[in-house]
Order: sequence, then structure tokens, then C-alpha cells
Amino acid sequence: MNNNLFSLNNKVALVTGASRGLGQAIAIGLAQAGAQVICSSSKPNGCDQTLAKITAIGGQATQIAANLDNEASVTELAQKAIAWQGKVDVLVNNGGTIARYPAVDFPQDEWLKVINVNLNSAFLLSRLMGKQMIEAGAGKIINIASMLSYSGGITVPAYTASKHGIAGVTKALANEWAINNIQVNAIAPGYFRTDNTQALQDNPERNQDIEKRIPAGQWGEPEQLVGAAVFLASSASDYVNGHILAVDGGWLAR
Repeated sequence: MNNNLFSLNNKVALVTGASRGLGQAIAIGLAQAGAQVICSSSKPNGCDQTLAKITAIGGQATQIAANLDNEASVTELAQKAIAWQGKVDVLVNNGGTIARYPAVDFPQDEWLKVINVNLNSAFLLSRLMGKQMIEAGAGKIINIASMLSYSGGITVPAYTASKHGIAGVTKALANEWAINNIQVNAIAPGYFRTDNTQALQDNPERNQDIEKRIPAGQWGEPEQLVGAAVFLASSASDYVNGHILAVDGGWLAR
């Protein structure tokens, strides 16, 4: 096998939500594969730890703070990201949030925030980066979907709607941009140990139910998502488009 298929040398990647969890693991993994990585989070200097980890392995990275709930901030993120090295070859729409309320009590402002952060920002960044990628004649967009791109969940209607939307947008953009040598795919993580799933991990009953359903018998660790991200960011996936890749320890197979 040609190992260069998975090389990201001379590629520039933007990863949102890169301060911790899955985003941090993906950013470090892309750097290990040779990419120069732009790490984004909502807080200034929020990605200091991620940058330190990338620097420690000899990688090159920078960070740009952006509020994904704000259209102007997202637009500015895209402009600054492209300006850093004059291009962005790989976009990873990972930044996200979740709110848990029974549907009858779900606050409208929380609904709007989740949709803005998880779905609207991903489309806006994809649109802005997509234009540049079309001009360059190549590009990779990786959206982070969810097991809730397939099912409804409980007390997370906004998150579920946003992740179903991510799956749809992934396919829609792939249909339009495949002719421009742009591959748009998604990763649907199963149950990983992150801040987003802490409430589930801390609930003994839900935690037991989850572990019983996963054929692997255990939660995923963020580093176990890296291989899928590198694959979809590299030339190894040049004929993969509009696909949602589940990395779930077999959850969906049950």
C-alpha cells in the first residue's frame, strides 16, 4: 500500500471545537499526518493545550477564537483561516453544543443556539470554504454527525435535529461539489468519553444501558476517531463522497 495516500503534508486544516475532546484529538491526529492545523474554539486562547500538544510532536498550528452562534464571527473565522497560509484544504466542522430538556419545556433560545452552533455554522463555513476549494480544484470537508443522526434520542430534540441536518447537508454538498473534486463526508461518533457525554457517563443506569448495547463493550476514547478523520482528509478517500462513517464500536449493528 502507498502510505502517501494518508499523508497530509502541505495541507492546511481547520478544526472547529478543537480545545478538547474529539476536536482536540482530530486536530492532533491531522498534525501527526503532516497537516498544518488551525484550531478554533469559542474562547480566546482556548486551544492553548491543543497547540502545545501539536508543537510537542513537531507539528505546526495556530488558533483562532470564534463564536459559532454568531454569523459575523463565523465569517471572520473563515477569512482569518484562509489568510493564515493562503488556503484551507481540509475543513472539519466539529464544534458543537447540546442542551437537555424535555421537549415540552425546551427553551426557544436554547433551540436556536444549538441549531446555530451545530448546523448553521457548519453550513456557513462549508459555503465559504467551498468557494475557495472550488477555485483551487480540490478540498475535503468532514462534518461531525452523531448516532442521533439516525435516531431521536431523549430530551435532546435540538441536538437531534441539528445532527439529522448535518447528515443531509453532507449529502447535499457532496452532490453539488463532487464535480469540483471536493469530497464532503461525515463521521458519526458513537458513545465517546467527552464533556458532551459526561451527563450520560455519570448516570449509572444510562451508562450501563449504553455499554450493554455496544458490541465492543466500552465507550470510545477520542483518539479512536483519528483514523477515520485522517482517512477522510487524505487522498485515500478521493472516491468517497456523501458518506456518513459510523465510528461506534458496533452500536448501530445491534
